[in-house]
Amino acid sequence: MSLGSRVGRGGRAVAAYVRSAPGTYVWLAVLFVSTVALHHMSPEFEKEFLRQRSTNIHELSQNPVRVLITSAMWIDGGHWLPYAVAYTVFHAQAERWLGTVRWLAVCAAAHVLATLISELALLKAINDGHAPPSAVNTLDIGVSYALAGVMGVLTYRIAPPWRYPYLAVLLAVYALPLADGRTFTDVGHALAALIGLACYPLVRGRGRTWNPRETLTALRS
Repeated sequence: MSLGSRVGRGGRAVAAYVRSAPGTYVWLAVLFVSTVALHHMSPEFEKEFLRQRSTNIHELSQNPVRVLITSAMWIDGGHWLPYAVAYTVFHAQAERWLGTVRWLAVCAAAHVLATLISELALLKAINDGHAPPSAVNTLDIGVSYALAGVMGVLTYRIAPPWRYPYLAVLLAVYALPLADGRTFTDVGHALAALIGLACYPLVRGRGRTWNPRETLTALRS
């Protein structure tokens, strides 16, 4: 097979993969555009711009639906490529497995519930004097809660016994920060992963689980 044929075949395979997870890659495209836009803003304008689209306590009390949606369209920090990798590894796999509607349900549940619960915890900390009043404007923007939720639900995609090491790593990644000076975002990430695990009813009837041993055997043959 010529180089041109291999490149064409690879390009068709990539295009087919992207089409199999449309929600994931439309979302990534939105994040790419918004990230480019952030790079053209001054630091002062960017900070205020993101604060108004953040799910902080102040904005949630004024425009809860708007900020819950807009906060999922921006990346704090402006680094898009790591999210492109993470979306391909986790979101695309979940969408292909669950279907777009169920995948979106997991994303929405993790993003909304983890945001609301963690912000309520922060509000309680403010009222109890454990956090300053200015924390009502703490920036809380990005897509990491939805990602944590999808990583949680993907536990059920993996066949035992491979499932259990994956689950152990997942819980360690999100639970260990809670033991070392936890923040409300650490709480939110741990909650989002647990919410993903609680989405087990959505995975019923979604076909065979993935067995890494079978994949390795196929690659070797």
